[in-house]
Amino acid sequence: MKTKVAFLWHMHQPFYKDLVTNEYALPWVRFHALKDYYGMVHLLQFFPKLHLTFNLVPSLLVQIQDYADDSAKDRFFYLASKPADALSVEERVFLLRYFFQSNEFTLIKRLPRYQEIFEKVRHFQSQEEIERLSKRFSIQEYLDLQVLSQLAWFDEYYLRDDPVVRELVAKGRNYSEEDKLMVREKELELINKVIPEYKAAFERGQIEISTSPFYHPILPLLCDSRIARENLPTIALPRNRFVHPEDAETQLTKAIDFCERLFGVRPTGLWPSEGSVSDAVVDIASRLGFHWIATDEEILARTLGIGFSRSEGGKLDQPQDLYRPYQYISNKHGHTIKVAFRDHYLSDLIGFTYKFMPQREAAQDFVRKLRQAGESAQAQGVNEPVVFVILDGENAWESYWENGREFLAETYQHISDDPLLEAVTMQQATSQFQSPPQIQHIFPGSWINSNFRVWIGHPEDNLAWEYLYAAREFVERKATDGASTDLLAKAKEELYIAEGSDWCWWYGDEHSSANDREFDALYRKHLSNIYTILGAEPPDALSEPIKRSPPQVHWVEPSSQITPVIDGKVTSYFEWLGAGSIRAYHDFTTMHGSMKLVDEVLYGFDNHFVYFRISFYKKLSEMSQHLEFKIQLNSLRLRFRINTQNLDEIVLVASEDSHKSILLEPMDYEVKARDILELKINRQKIAKTVDEKIVFRITTFLDQMTVDVIPPTGEVCIDPRSSDIQSKLWP
Repeated sequence: MKTKVAFLWHMHQPFYKDLVTNEYALPWVRFHALKDYYGMVHLLQFFPKLHLTFNLVPSLLVQIQDYADDSAKDRFFYLASKPADALSVEERVFLLRYFFQSNEFTLIKRLPRYQEIFEKVRHFQSQEEIERLSKRFSIQEYLDLQVLSQLAWFDEYYLRDDPVVRELVAKGRNYSEEDKLMVREKELELINKVIPEYKAAFERGQIEISTSPFYHPILPLLCDSRIARENLPTIALPRNRFVHPEDAETQLTKAIDFCERLFGVRPTGLWPSEGSVSDAVVDIASRLGFHWIATDEEILARTLGIGFSRSEGGKLDQPQDLYRPYQYISNKHGHTIKVAFRDHYLSDLIGFTYKFMPQREAAQDFVRKLRQAGESAQAQGVNEPVVFVILDGENAWESYWENGREFLAETYQHISDDPLLEAVTMQQATSQFQSPPQIQHIFPGSWINSNFRVWIGHPEDNLAWEYLYAAREFVERKATDGASTDLLAKAKEELYIAEGSDWCWWYGDEHSSANDREFDALYRKHLSNIYTILGAEPPDALSEPIKRSPPQVHWVEPSSQITPVIDGKVTSYFEWLGAGSIRAYHDFTTMHGSMKLVDEVLYGFDNHFVYFRISFYKKLSEMSQHLEFKIQLNSLRLRFRINTQNLDEIVLVASEDSHKSILLEPMDYEVKARDILELKINRQKIAKTVDEKIVFRITTFLDQMTVDVIPPTGEVCIDPRSSDIQSKLWP
């Protein structure tokens, strides 16, 4: 009996285009079109047995078409192509500030010259510093930066198989203006292949194309912003209640019509933005004729009033409840729709965990877990169970070497070869059950913590909603006053753009990025355009930033010696005063992880020892017994195993340097775990001299799977001679 696996890769970017100026604020649609959108579907031609689903957000497709037509006004693309000797001072500063916004370890380091230029820039942050630095760069360095910053984002197939791109990469440095023009030609060539590649895969029957609301809004909040209180009763909400289910329906109708025009067929499936659902949303989707809608397992648990739990290895204890679709019956009009619930754990392994493992091992582990999930469901009486794996199909790969293609290829090959697994589309997966269990109510929430906290509740989020409310009221007044149909249509388009989820993703304290300022400005520009289009002055408030909260301080260097007592308890505030700290999950990405153990690491030293204190999101006693910590300190590698049911049992599993020599004796370290984990290590075993820097990285494993890597990239450096540390600490 086979287990069906339904992959859904969600492809989405914010709408970066200003409809008044027709300019693109940021380049991420172009970059991901180069790196992800084409290759992800092109890969399937090598695995003809596989069938899966791509969820393509219409507003993304519109932008891809703009770039394919070479009609997108993108300052980043323009400056990447402009003759280097014609760059103004301002433009040179722009290049040095923005042309390294790539993953250092998977993109920049692949191109040695790009890394070389990056090293000259990375420690300069202020505008004044970068302006001074820009004067010291040669024309050739700017030219090399222009070329390499684009090549870094090219698709793996082009890097491997295209002779022109391969030759450009091999050249390495000293590029010419002709080389740069060739890079631009290849970018446009590749972007023009994206949509045809999806059409081809769809026409040969290998993929299903599903959709999301046109500009990716959080649909339940459009229907009624007060829905946020159903799962967070005390959440602070905007003063004005936003209740416009007609906008939610318009966003869906526009998506259906667009996809039907582009691909020649009406989409049957819906991934609502961020998996956000409510009864109102599912009612609309069923009435519009969608066959299926998908969301997260936590929504199912809250809907059924149960709790999902997992035992060793992530095995689900209630497989009979998750690994099958449900049928929702609308209380309003009797329409029905199938509902699929993603396996949160397995989806997040791909998004957040497997990037830390060798890709072949990760693929083998994933397929093993798929088989295990199916077998456990069958043992509970589910015939031909289906595992829904749904996640971001673009941003996830930035942290994988060579864009995760080895992981994907190995996974696809194993599934193709396995007689007990079958990869199917979402439509196939949801239609195979003749009598699925029925539900008439669905718990409102998103895939993130089964609530809407990311998009509403923080003062910044709420202010953004107030501005949206006011702009929508203004449009309604102008419609009543008889504004022209054409102008109203353009103003409403800006309104629908402003309803998108991406703006509030970056407001509040959950996420931050190097482009916070640009996202904030673009959101306010979309709202301002509504007033401008309809012949009015935008409110003064829209000229003021909404994003006021500075990013949380996530990395602080030690400022003095510390000598804490190693007892696993928070005994005194002053005990760790002067320690350095790093927050494990200050999020500077578009991805949102859910598998979190470590909250904060404090670190420091005295004349004899280096100290660490690790605090957690939940009690150690509530975690799986299979908890391990790996700590790398210069060439020393340590691995501790903790019995969370008996915290007195902490075992040093491994202690070795690069020469495999056992280094630590019992007197060289002490480790205790109670409320926190505290550890000290003899510094003479780490640093050979009193001046030597100590770099460290901490990895946590739960059930032998990587959960936390702190810091996520690179290492933390303890510099005993730093100006931030009291002088003469290491005599």
